[in-house]
Amino acid sequence: MKKQRGMTFLGFVIIAAIAICIVLAGVKVLPDYVEYMGVKKIIQKIGNEPELDQMSKKDIIKEFDKGAAAGYVSVVKGADLQITKDENGKQVVSVEYQVVKPLAFNLSALMDFEASTAK
Repeated sequence: MKKQRGMTFLGFVIIAAIAICIVLAGVKVLPDYVEYMGVKKIIQKIGNEPELDQMSKKDIIKEFDKGAAAGYVSVVKGADLQITKDENGKQVVSVEYQVVKPLAFNLSALMDFEASTAK
């Protein structure tokens, strides 16, 4: 007699269902991570400005809003930026925000994002 080997149909269905759930969750949260990368890129661009320390808060906000409009960033506005000075007197631009994305039924994903010009 030959011994049967391999996966049962029920085992295959369970593994496929788990894989589909993971893929669907990834598809739902991927746009938020892409938008975060856009926010981070704009913040880094502002941080690389040589005249950042001479820019007013209003100028920084305007620069961020201009980059956000070009990069299709809608979750963060210039008014959400925190503009502070570090111990060396240099301006630091940072932002922290959360996104809650419903996945299925009463299950949601909470994502915390933060970006800063501080290195």
